[in-house]
Amino acid sequence: MATHRKHLVRDFNRYITCSICRGYLIKPTAVTECLHTFCKSCIVQHFEESNECPECGIQVHETNPLEMLRLDKTLEEIIFKLVPGLREKEEQQESEFWRKNKIKSNGEDGPRAKKSRLSDEEDDDGKAGDYHRSDPQIAICLDCLRNNGQSGESIVKGLMKKFIRCSTRVTVGTIKKFLCVKLKLPSSYELDVLCNGEIMGKDHTLEFIYRTRWRLQGDSVSAYVCGLSFVNIVEN
Repeated sequence: MATHRKHLVRDFNRYITCSICRGYLIKPTAVTECLHTFCKSCIVQHFEESNECPECGIQVHETNPLEMLRLDKTLEEIIFKLVPGLREKEEQQESEFWRKNKIKSNGEDGPRAKKSRLSDEEDDDGKAGDYHRSDPQIAICLDCLRNNGQSGESIVKGLMKKFIRCSTRVTVGTIKKFLCVKLKLPSSYELDVLCNGEIMGKDHTLEFIYRTRWRLQGDSVSAYVCGLSFVNIVEN
């Protein structure tokens, strides 16, 4: 019978601690330029004084390094599972913080009130009014490819306006839904989205595609620009 080796939490400390505060990562936030991860509050405070990564020294962004931060929810859940009582402790400290700062006296009720206040900002259709406009934006060009001989060739048409601008956090799955709506495709049809001839996974974000798949033309660009293609591939 195979024996199960037990590991202590300290065996994983170098993966789940912040190099700035030396404590467990709270709201772990990764720097997209180098993928080093810190507590959200630690790295935000650091970027108030410097635009370089405190771990490797790389310049994260010339003017606004906060744009290059991404919250790692998966790592957060892993840490909470590894360290007993950490989640409860953090929730208690957060509640204590709001209580001490007398948020209730201002007509609010801590973090929960912030969440409910967001619903007040929704439009008449019940959708949030921000639409991720505060995220880094990317311009993409959506061209239609013809897959000769495959089903649906006559249905998939090019877009009247093939250039769109959206959040870098938008996924390929969302792009597919957008195309199906704009092209008024039957529900039985599916699309593939490609970059430089390579099929992109539905969970790929546009930022990931831009950084790992998109081959830039020319020496440099001043903004995120990415070219994608779409093609009808199957009828269910």
